[in-house]
Amino acid sequence: MTKEEAIVKMQRYCAYQDRCHQEVRSKLISIKIFGDWLEEVMSELIQDGYLNDERFAKNYARGKFRVKGWGKVRILRELKFRRISDYCIKKAMLEIDEEGGYEETLLNHLEKYVRLRKEKYDIYTLKTKTYAHGISKGFESPLVSKTVSELFLKKD
Repeated sequence: MTKEEAIVKMQRYCAYQDRCHQEVRSKLISIKIFGDWLEEVMSELIQDGYLNDERFAKNYARGKFRVKGWGKVRILRELKFRRISDYCIKKAMLEIDEEGGYEETLLNHLEKYVRLRKEKYDIYTLKTKTYAHGISKGFESPLVSKTVSELFLKKD
């Protein structure tokens, strides 16, 4: 594959969906593009606006929060896994803050979780499992604890 073919292939790859640098680099390696060619292709994609980690981080955070209902902890972990810079991560977290409804999203997840429990648990076990569910969705421990307490105060 020539360098020009690789650039066209990667332009299509990035145009289909926002990609981070790590994903594009891995894809280039998988199609046997290495060394200087790899760096030149990456540079070309950045210059042409196909590759932008800040845009990727913002869209990723907004999408995972809105669609999957993930909390900031989970989103942060996933962005770090993708080797996104701290600056871009901060910008992405601001997107979630601007989106609004963060605590409401957690409350909705927990209410749904409790409502769908078919097993009969004592109140302590149900609280513990609900707390663990909130943590697994990537929300901060103090916020989950507060929300679980409020949720079970409503139920009494």
